[in-house]
Amino acid sequence: MDTTQTINIQKEAEKLKDYFSPKIVSEVNNEYVKLAKINGQDIPWHNHENEDELFYIIDGNLLMELEDQPSFTMKKGDLFVVPKGINHRVSSSIDCLIMLIETKSTKHTGKVITPITKSIENQRH
Repeated sequence: MDTTQTINIQKEAEKLKDYFSPKIVSEVNNEYVKLAKINGQDIPWHNHENEDELFYIIDGNLLMELEDQPSFTMKKGDLFVVPKGINHRVSSSIDCLIMLIETKSTKHTGKVITPITKSIENQRH
């Protein structure tokens, strides 16, 4: 990954083939910048014990569910940080494109392993 080049988010998004499969598009310090397409409810409840997780909605709507809190819908242009240790899951009834900023040690679905869980190696373009 060449981090000295300009990245066009829309062109990178066009390369996304699968839903719920984040792809690393850049990195800054100890963080990965990832893009993902969401459609459906396949993401399980999970948390990241030691890492916050930033969600930015590029296109579409995303239902954000946090344990013991009211769920809410994020819309294009919205940004939200899930604090470390908070159980959460996301879903969308239509195609939604999101950007994630996560510490490099963040596991896709925390300690919960499902058929959609992707390793860091599987998140590289």
